[in-house]
Amino acid sequence: MVATTKTKSAPKVHARTKDKSAFAPNYLVVCWNDPINLMEYVTHVFQRVFGWDEAKARHHMLEVHHQGRSVVACEGLEKAEHYAHTLQKYTLHATLEKADV
Repeated sequence: MVATTKTKSAPKVHARTKDKSAFAPNYLVVCWNDPINLMEYVTHVFQRVFGWDEAKARHHMLEVHHQGRSVVACEGLEKAEHYAHTLQKYTLHATLEKADV
């Protein structure tokens, strides 16, 4: 009699595929002009929150000042909310908008 050994086959692994749009940055963080905050303060906040150099922070501050708004980030929902709330803590007017994908 020949002994046979049964070997267990490896469990089947099903790769989960998610739509790439689930990871895509699809929310805009918009900073709006207000009559309260000084331009230097807004520049400082952008540097602190986003880690930008002074030139980039100043560019966005001037965009807010002259055009009334600036898109300061395009992220997934959680990160966009984080940025908007952080800007609001610094008394800046910031909102979220759904990005056109």
